[in-house]
Amino acid sequence: MSFTPFRWIGQGFRYLWSALDFSRRVLLNLLLLIFFIALLIGFFTGGIKKLEDKTALILDFKGALVEQHSGNAREALLAEAQGNAKKSTQLRDILSVLDSAAKDDKIHSAVLLLDDMGSAGLPMLREVAAAIDRFKASGKPVIAWGSSFDQRQYFLAAHANQIYLHPMGSVMITGFGRYRNYYRDALDKVGVTVNLLKVGTYKSFAEPYIANEPSPAAMEADTFLYNAMWKTYTDNVEKARKLPAGSIMQGINELPEQMKAAGDDSAKLALNLKLVDGLKTRDELRDLMLKNGARDEQGKTFRQIAFDDYLARQKPQLFGDAVGVVVASGEISEGTATAGAIGGLSTSKLIRKAREDDSIKAIVLRVDSPGGSAFGSELIRRELELTRKAGKPVVVSMGNVAASGGYWISMAADEVIADEATVTGSIGVFAILPTAEKALDKIGVHTGGTTTTWLGDGFNPLRPLNPKFGELVQSSINHIYAEFTSKAAAARKTTPEKIDAVAQGRVWTGAQAKERNLVDTVGSYSDAIKSAANRAKLGIDFRVTYVEPELSKVDRIFDLLGSQTAKVLQQQFKVALVPTGVPPAAALQMASELSWLADINKDGKGYTALTHCLCTNP
Repeated sequence: MSFTPFRWIGQGFRYLWSALDFSRRVLLNLLLLIFFIALLIGFFTGGIKKLEDKTALILDFKGALVEQHSGNAREALLAEAQGNAKKSTQLRDILSVLDSAAKDDKIHSAVLLLDDMGSAGLPMLREVAAAIDRFKASGKPVIAWGSSFDQRQYFLAAHANQIYLHPMGSVMITGFGRYRNYYRDALDKVGVTVNLLKVGTYKSFAEPYIANEPSPAAMEADTFLYNAMWKTYTDNVEKARKLPAGSIMQGINELPEQMKAAGDDSAKLALNLKLVDGLKTRDELRDLMLKNGARDEQGKTFRQIAFDDYLARQKPQLFGDAVGVVVASGEISEGTATAGAIGGLSTSKLIRKAREDDSIKAIVLRVDSPGGSAFGSELIRRELELTRKAGKPVVVSMGNVAASGGYWISMAADEVIADEATVTGSIGVFAILPTAEKALDKIGVHTGGTTTTWLGDGFNPLRPLNPKFGELVQSSINHIYAEFTSKAAAARKTTPEKIDAVAQGRVWTGAQAKERNLVDTVGSYSDAIKSAANRAKLGIDFRVTYVEPELSKVDRIFDLLGSQTAKVLQQQFKVALVPTGVPPAAALQMASELSWLADINKDGKGYTALTHCLCTNP
């Protein structure tokens, strides 16, 4: 028989396909088995246990505080199966739990355990602090304990009735501001030239790639922004702790002397500065809660319920008139994005879905975004404009950041509500076109060829920037900036010239933006919900529904199975990550920033017009 390689290749593919099909059926059957195991566990353990009197709510937030979890159910399940802690806690869940617990006769008190809480923007912290205050107003005490408190954790702890710190702990309040890395010399050494085309004196996003230090304009804007946020932070904490105005700054300025007076004991220092009410170990905290609450004989501790367990008891209202909430969180791209990011097409689809839902009478767009694609931003803005034309009110609620493209998508609303500390504005546009012709020269690589028009090779990252192409991009950037300012002027009922005066890529706090007519109201997320309901004439009997992407069939299974399945997977299959080690944090930051530069024009169009502010939660 003659050798026929194609026949052997085809047979190999058939064997491979059979193996894949067999694996698929095994996996689906396994998932079905795990599902029934989870149901049996829930059935025989009696489901949700009844709460007893004098139960303490344990507010043990895990990971970053976010508007929306990133990724999908499969990723969350895999992370949990690998033994990883939950990486984020949603703001909406915290507000729901605290407001429900305030009305629950079985909940006697709350304990804030914040050691595992990660990053959070100041506006989001203010939302949670307000919910803690509402809980306290119901007559129920809040006790905060920490092995140590960082600046974000302490902001929430300050709103407790009592704060206790571990005797070996500390309170670290450092203020706002940051130092960026600047790569001009490094890029010169490797032969990369960054061509920046922009509109806006204060548009400092790309400065790290073209300079070795911040520009005077960037320093001016950052100083004005951070000082305002710092005042908001210190005023809030001093009021909550009943401390004299200016005491936090005084404590920082006198820190070396105060530390010596405390015998170099950081916990005693926090006590001396009245940042905490006492020093207690965790078992001493348990004894205190036993004294003030009731004993759980089975658990040999005080009666308590964890945050996640209490959240699982919340039953969403499924019927009736609603305010629909669309979350726009993350960077803005043009196409489709998963949860935790914004896609021009996918987020527009959610707005359209809410508009076409007859039970949804008004829409709140909850924005937490530093911006991104100008085109993607316009797709979303246009969809909101159509929603208003259809007769449904639109209210924008700005969270941590709603700047640049995040401001663009906020320009088609009946009302724009920002927190006092929201980072917003940054009305400006830019494009970055990196070229590496010098790098090629260093290794002896050269380019050459011919095209029928100069546009055929208008932007080639391996050749110097063609001046004609640069002029073309700058013209486009100028036009987009004019569109940005004119749309903002129409939305704010003013002139493009007045918008330009407060634009130029400059960022503002929410309070500063209100003074400059860039937002309508300084208020909270709940204020936005109430405003939308009032505009739709819903009265007080309405529900809030989150309009989110529909889960695939596989995601629905994973979402339904939940954490119990993750435990089974972990025990039965020993899913674990192979430790590979990670580079230092500084190296990670540099790698991220430089990879962003490398990927900026990966779509092959030559350039992308961006409305991005390089804003993060300070």
